[in-house]
Amino acid sequence: MSRNIALGGLLTALFTALALVSFLYTPHDIQTLDIPNKLQTPSGTNWLGTDHFGRDILSMIMMGARTSIAVAVLAVGIGICVGVPLGLLAAARRGSLLDEIIMRGNDLVFAFPSLVIAILITAIFGPSAINAIIAIGIFNIPVFARLSRGAALPIWERDFILAARVSGKSSFRISYEHILPNITNLMIVQGTIQFSLGILAEAALSYIGLGAQPPTASWGRMLADAQTLTSIAPHVALIPGLAIVLMVLGLNLLGDGLRDLLDPRIRRARA
Repeated sequence: MSRNIALGGLLTALFTALALVSFLYTPHDIQTLDIPNKLQTPSGTNWLGTDHFGRDILSMIMMGARTSIAVAVLAVGIGICVGVPLGLLAAARRGSLLDEIIMRGNDLVFAFPSLVIAILITAIFGPSAINAIIAIGIFNIPVFARLSRGAALPIWERDFILAARVSGKSSFRISYEHILPNITNLMIVQGTIQFSLGILAEAALSYIGLGAQPPTASWGRMLADAQTLTSIAPHVALIPGLAIVLMVLGLNLLGDGLRDLLDPRIRRARA
């Protein structure tokens, strides 16, 4: 096992564990305000200190991890479930009008920065975690569509695909039984990368008030609330910022390690 996979998996597992534990237990109730004890530094009672409302920061981090992971997972799921079939369909009908429509639609989405699309959707339909998921998921669709099409095209020229076509299998069946298994590794690696980008996008949307809304905890919302407090209580901003950095770093290291592990060209080069 490579160092990237080990370290990335450890960081990812840590925050995933915090998110899962938050369903059953948090050190303090984040909806309980304790104004007399606001902006406390880390102590035995509050391991990571308290925020400007006296809420326990560790509990907020745990609940925020749940929000960020849920949004990112669902957004990546939308991208995979819609984008991969579109990419396989475009590859199976390469050179056709359908292929052209799918790819030009992808180009249209890529013409706008992902954050701009997310802001547009959440501004129209209102700020919420659900709309953030839809917004981030929409941008993930062309990512997986283009990647799956590009990965599938060379496979369509392989001899075993020709044999499957001669045996009378339909394009749909070939795509499902032969193409998809051969590009799954690539989709896993890309999914890990998009997962990290989803964490960042959710934090960015929450930071500007278009993501998860109070009382739902969010790392981006924690940063937004702490931006005027850095001079008097830097830990209030430092801790959620560090959580975002470590989570994204862990996912990127994990994705990089999986790419090295699953890509046969890299394995052959190292051999």
